[in-house]
Amino acid sequence: MTHANPSNQIQLITYIDRLSGGTIKDLQQLLQQELNGLFDGVHLLPFYPPIDGEDAGFDPTDHTAVDSRLGNWHDIGALAGQQTVMADMIVNHMSAQSAQFQDVLTQGEASPYWPLFLTRDKVFGTEPSTEHIQAIYRPRPTSCFTDLPLADGRIIPFWTTFTANQIDIDVHSEPGQAYLDAILARFTEHGVKYIRLDAAGYAIKKAGTSCFMLPETFEFITGLSEKAKALGMQSLVEIHGYHQTQIDIAKRCDLVYDFALPPLVLHTLFKRDAKALKHWLDIAPRNCITVLDTHDGIGIVDAADHQGQPGLLTDPELDALVEQIHRNSDGSSKLATGSAANNVDLYQVNCSFYDALAQHDEHYLVARAIQLFCPGICQIYYGGLLAAENDVDLLQRTQVGRDINRPYFTPGKVRQAMQKPVVKALCKLIKLRRSLHAFDGEFSQTLTDSGYQLNWQHQNHTASLRIELSDLTATLIWQHSGQPQQQLALSSLLAG
Repeated sequence: MTHANPSNQIQLITYIDRLSGGTIKDLQQLLQQELNGLFDGVHLLPFYPPIDGEDAGFDPTDHTAVDSRLGNWHDIGALAGQQTVMADMIVNHMSAQSAQFQDVLTQGEASPYWPLFLTRDKVFGTEPSTEHIQAIYRPRPTSCFTDLPLADGRIIPFWTTFTANQIDIDVHSEPGQAYLDAILARFTEHGVKYIRLDAAGYAIKKAGTSCFMLPETFEFITGLSEKAKALGMQSLVEIHGYHQTQIDIAKRCDLVYDFALPPLVLHTLFKRDAKALKHWLDIAPRNCITVLDTHDGIGIVDAADHQGQPGLLTDPELDALVEQIHRNSDGSSKLATGSAANNVDLYQVNCSFYDALAQHDEHYLVARAIQLFCPGICQIYYGGLLAAENDVDLLQRTQVGRDINRPYFTPGKVRQAMQKPVVKALCKLIKLRRSLHAFDGEFSQTLTDSGYQLNWQHQNHTASLRIELSDLTATLIWQHSGQPQQQLALSSLLAG
């Protein structure tokens, strides 16, 4: 069944080729067969050329094209006819290998695309102050500028927030606006209903500021969201940052990520203490997408303090959390995190969620149950759905930290993973959750010395998840209107 209330959907988030082993049509077949009955929608991670670029599709050479190895726009439209589709809109940058940027390198200011790209001098002038440069908020340890040579021999410092192959766009320029409009038009033509505004927090740069989440950034996000809404699409804003920032953003857009949830769920299970999680769910935006894992790492900054303002967890609690993840993964997460790996920011831990919980099936199922009982659209990452372990071999081949949690599955490997008791149990839990009408209603929660309970009620339908904190045993309790109450020990789903 599909919920009458769209805010309580369950979506899959996946790369097309890394889950299906092939094309858009292969993924559609997988959703109709092995994954049938699990999801209301699917977030397709970047399918633009090249899907095997430096940043797994987040460095598109042509954002209005589908990588031919995956299929074409007709295939996207066909999938959108069966599933609600979300696509990424990469608003901050495009590939240095794109035809537009290559033309800029060749023609310099004579190129029609010169205004499309940001240089350091466009923001700071030819002699930027050290103070202004140091004020920039950095997601990575590298410089945010890359010196690149034009054909005439001049060296230009282009703005590259993420990598040297991702050239930042001037979104206020005429070609910048035309570029974004062309992406929106292509999405609309092929049935995309949700767009994820990737790296939107970095889109506006202004001298003398952090160049991150400025008042002008909020205005840009609001304007782009309104433009998308006029075309029949909802926008999800993707920003890692202080939790109060997420609350503020949520008031100005359709959807935000609940990136604070993953560290808070881990903290709850590691410390057998749900106070921080309950506090967050008391104040968290309701127009959110919940995640435990994504194609990026487990965010730490999202639960941390900021400029003297308290975080959802204290620094010692976060330090203990990170160290516990490293221990649980037998140190493999350490190989992929922070300065130990390329193309990684310093504010996340790269690790599969299954490994973060030491591959403990019952604890993993409790974590997923918490996510499924939280308000919002629930997104389950393909690696999380299949309880994937850290892919150290892939990490060692690519030296990209986040690849440890971006495994490749062939159809045979998918079928194999679907037979694991924890995956079977998770699929049963998802199907049960989708059958309960209580989730179309109101959320509440209670915390006592011994237990934590998440509740839903819609008319005479009820559903609860009760967790005994001392030993992390969990019970599902639900009642359809006019029918007897039912109870199920969560661990019994693992029994077959």
